[in-house]
Amino acid sequence: MNILVTGAKGMVGTALVNNLKNIRDQKNQTRPGIVVDEIYEYDMDSTKEELNEYCGKADFIFNLAGVNRPENPEDFMKGNFGFASELLDLLREKENKATIMLSSSIQATLSGRFGDSEYGRSKKAGEDLFFEYGKETGAKVAVYRFPNLMGHSRPKYNSAVSTFCWAVANDEPFTVNDRSTELELLYIDDLIEGMFDLLEGKEKHCEFDGVDTVLKADGKFCCVPVTHKVTLGEIVDLLEEFKKQPQTLMMPKMPEGSFAKKLYSLYLSYLPADKFKYSLKMNVDERGSFTELVHTADCGQVSINISKPGITKGQHWHNSKWELFIVVAGHGLIQERNINTGEMVEFEVSGARIEAVHMIPGWTHNIINLSDTEDLVTVMTCNEIFNPERPDTFFEKV
Repeated sequence: MNILVTGAKGMVGTALVNNLKNIRDQKNQTRPGIVVDEIYEYDMDSTKEELNEYCGKADFIFNLAGVNRPENPEDFMKGNFGFASELLDLLREKENKATIMLSSSIQATLSGRFGDSEYGRSKKAGEDLFFEYGKETGAKVAVYRFPNLMGHSRPKYNSAVSTFCWAVANDEPFTVNDRSTELELLYIDDLIEGMFDLLEGKEKHCEFDGVDTVLKADGKFCCVPVTHKVTLGEIVDLLEEFKKQPQTLMMPKMPEGSFAKKLYSLYLSYLPADKFKYSLKMNVDERGSFTELVHTADCGQVSINISKPGITKGQHWHNSKWELFIVVAGHGLIQERNINTGEMVEFEVSGARIEAVHMIPGWTHNIINLSDTEDLVTVMTCNEIFNPERPDTFFEKV
């Protein structure tokens, strides 16, 4: 399949082209139904001759080209409706009935606060043109009215989320005029998966009730239904938590598919290079060191423990706290004893064979470095963050 992407250097176009290349080059094998041969990238620096050639060869077209921040309002119609007309005329000339996708906007509903939107009117005109083209030629036309998009794009331009991410990551000032303002956001990765669904003929259809998307199997429009409604205040609060993470070690809750998980990935993409790395507090003594790596709100913490040759650490038990010890380098011995029955177990552990060992509540335990020359390095997970007011840790030799 030969695929033409117009607006290939925009936020959506860049992400789509990168991920189409992953499929073409078999780096992504999760979509076996999509076979990509050639990817034609068209943008503002491309020539009319190139567009003419691509329209003759394309089997599928993603029309992402458009204008959203012109100097003059009348340029909305020229940039959105005008290019759409040119593209469809070329396809007619080539008698190419390839499936064509149009990136439109929720503003094309001309509902609510979008009632007087010049941008919305230009997008609506483009939609009408595409639907008429589909009726005339029999070509499949897929029109998507996207809400606010959330992906890596130029800050202080067209996306409040990108601006906030950039500002927080780079310690720049920013203003939130109304924290209660709600946005409906579509994350770029979800959008790309929706485009892959379209390539496989599995796209979702919908109609619109004002600005609200209503899923409908025979709907006129197509949609990517995975969106998030969040306020500006909620976005900024999350970003401030992310910013503090290197100091607090606390990772905010980020369930699978959550807005927080997607926002954190986007936030990281705006970090300057000098913030890619950050220091951790090593608690060092004559026995070695203990360093906390990550804290979580509901899954405890992860740490790394280094024991010098011949050193024994631990020698304590817990009522409810539990741990996993995972030796990743060196050679050691883990001992555990039930404080009530006296039953005892031992596990010889080594970085040459990585295993996880439970430290059971009610069993006093230790870890001994058996080497005379090498450090013993152990990853330790615990079900709770250490609380000095309730340590639940009681000294007792194994």
